This record gives sequence, structure tokens and C-alpha cells, in this order.
Amino acid sequence: MAFRGPKVWLWRWRRNPLKRRADAMESWILLGAWLVTVLAGVLAGLTATRSVEHELAQERVTWKPVVALVTQNAPGPSPAGSGTTTGEPVWAKVRWAAVDGSSHTGQIRVPAGSAIGTPVTIWTDPQGHLVTQPATASQAQLRATLIGTLLGAGAAVIPFVGAQALRGRLERRRMDQWDEEWARFGPLWGRKTG
Repeated sequence: MAFRGPKVWLWRWRRNPLKRRADAMESWILLGAWLVTVLAGVLAGLTATRSVEHELAQERVTWKPVVALVTQNAPGPSPAGSGTTTGEPVWAKVRWAAVDGSSHTGQIRVPAGSAIGTPVTIWTDPQGHLVTQPATASQAQLRATLIGTLLGAGAAVIPFVGAQALRGRLERRRMDQWDEEWARFGPLWGRKTG
């Protein structure tokens, strides 16, 4: 087992007569790549998080609950007889009036067995179109954090992969230089003096 000495901090930037220009370039490329990777990831993540939070907050403000009426009998047993709904909700057509008074229809999930005229609460946008219930503040924060984290990680991958590709190219160049020097000086080692 080889003996390893103590770890030397910032060894890439220390003076060394054997250090080549390519070694110095690699050290600066690594430093720059890590800085760009962290900055790109953090900035993209924070921007995405704020954007998603803003969009979901807009939805909470502009989307409103509206009472709609079922326009066709929903399949299944009637929920009124038992007092509780059993089973899964089913799709049924409903009708509602928008803020401007125009009539809209759409399909939503209602309790099984809902009769024609049964009132159900739906959510609409300012134009009266059917939308899902907006996310609560805590749900919006969770979604924004997850999306920001994923986009930040994705944005950080790009400079990291680019730096690794550049580092690999430098490594191949360094190995080619070693081969050239070995071809030049290797035969000299076989000579006998004297």
C-alpha cells in the first residue's frame, strides 16, 4: 500500500517547477467551472421558484369558486339515500354562469348517482372557463421549491458537463505531450556512459 502524505490545500495553485501550463489552465478551468455551476444552478433555481410562486399566487387571486348544476344523471347509486358517498366520483356534465352572465358547460367529477340539478362547486378563471382548484399557499411553496430545485440542478449540469469535456480534452493533450517527450528522451536512457 502506498503512503500518502497529508492533504495539501490549494495544491493546484502552489508553485512547482514540474507544473506545466496545461496544469495551471486545468486548475483555473476547474475553479471557473465550479463557480459557474453553482451560480447557474442557484440563479436558475431561484428564478424558477419565484416564477412558479408568482403564477400560483395569481391563480389563487383570479380563480373563483362557482356553483354549477348537474345537467345529466350521474351513473351509480344515489348518494342522497345513504347520506354518505360511497365509491369513486364519476364524470358528469354541468352548467354554470360566468361573471359576464354567459352560460358555460363542461364535464367534472361528481358524486356517483347525482341527479339533474344537483349543485356542485367548481372553479373558473376570469373568462369563465373551467379550471382545477388552485393550490394552497403551502402547496404552491412545495411545488415552487421542487420545480426550482429540479431546474437549478438541470441548469448546473450544463457548465459542469462542459468543464468535464474540456478537462478531458486537456488531459488527452497532456498525454500526447508526454508521449512526444518520451519518444524524444526515452531512447537516451538506454545509452551507456563511459
